[in-house]
Amino acid sequence: MTLYDELVARGLIAQVTNEEEIKKLINEGKATFYIGFDPTADSLHVGHFMALCLMKRLQMAGNKPIALLGGGTGMIGDPSGRTDMRQMLTKETIDHNIECFKKQMSRFIDFSDGKALMVNNADWLLDLNYVDLLREVGACFSVNNMLRAECYKQRMEKGLSFLEFNYMIMQSYDFYALYQKYGCNMQFGGNDQWSNMLGGTELIRRKLGKDAYAMTITLLLNSEGKKMGKTQSGAVWLDPNKTSPFDFYQYWRNVADADVMKCIRMLTFLPLEEIDAMADWEGSQLNKAKEILAYELTKLVHGEEEAKKAQSAAKALFVQAGVSADMPECELIADDFTDGTMDILGLLVKAGLAATRSEARRNVTQGGVTVDGEKITDIKTSYSLDDFKGDGKVVKRGKKKFIKVVAK
Repeated sequence: MTLYDELVARGLIAQVTNEEEIKKLINEGKATFYIGFDPTADSLHVGHFMALCLMKRLQMAGNKPIALLGGGTGMIGDPSGRTDMRQMLTKETIDHNIECFKKQMSRFIDFSDGKALMVNNADWLLDLNYVDLLREVGACFSVNNMLRAECYKQRMEKGLSFLEFNYMIMQSYDFYALYQKYGCNMQFGGNDQWSNMLGGTELIRRKLGKDAYAMTITLLLNSEGKKMGKTQSGAVWLDPNKTSPFDFYQYWRNVADADVMKCIRMLTFLPLEEIDAMADWEGSQLNKAKEILAYELTKLVHGEEEAKKAQSAAKALFVQAGVSADMPECELIADDFTDGTMDILGLLVKAGLAATRSEARRNVTQGGVTVDGEKITDIKTSYSLDDFKGDGKVVKRGKKKFIKVVAK
């Protein structure tokens, strides 16, 4: 299997500008590609994690990554996917955040012996003269096309500032500069960056008469269509001082059943054959898959020792909480289900964890209910009889009330 075919099989590719040329470049290890990281915080987060994994995969196949740190673009702020304007950061804050990024990136990318580059777009963007920039690239951008761009759509109703309107030009100029300085012939980015990336390929074509290529990575969304990597307390960070290895492990251990195989396929480096063998897992086997996911990703970010510690701590916590083979059980039969399903409120009442549906509703909305370690916050969450076959599911209400629900 070629590298490109593997990326397709893992569900990583969203859009490409020229599939045949991109295939040839990355399969032959001839791509010099970049991904941009704007330093909006003092740590990378799960949203960046997918991009770093892609860089690692491509580098392992002989391609050369460029990690572009947005010391210049960070002064403006990317409007893509935003409904409001980003907070303006000082240059000192941006420089501090960049230093934090550098340390974390080295865990994923091999920067030794010129195998990869780390550059800062402040080196060329901050010295640009505005009039010179307009004369050099202004004629290459159609305002009509820019206004139709996906990256601006969410901002048009509430108001898009001229400051943010310039972001596409700055990102396009990055690609143009990297092409000239380092022979960078490809850009990768999130699917919400497509319009900005096309701006770069078009600028290179019009100014230099050369071809450059772009590919977007599938956004990591859960089964409800929401971006993954967020908790009630905020983002899941790669910095162990902001999100501990244990909490990082627990985040992935508690992903929804519907998301676990997708995450294993997209984020881990496990062989596809091994992942395909898990495709039909259900019930307690899905819990095993979640443990594999959590362990593999924690090992990637924090190292094997921390991954083992987090895994051991999670198992110990599970046992200490009173979850064991001899815990109380609730047996369900087909007659317990209306039209083949039972909602979470009915399940809590049936399991004896709530006296009434009203009490069950309060427990769910207050965040006190988990099913197999996954916190349930939507009162419409429903289950079928098949969900409880095999080893069943552990249902928890509050800190002390546990019960194992199984299908009879």
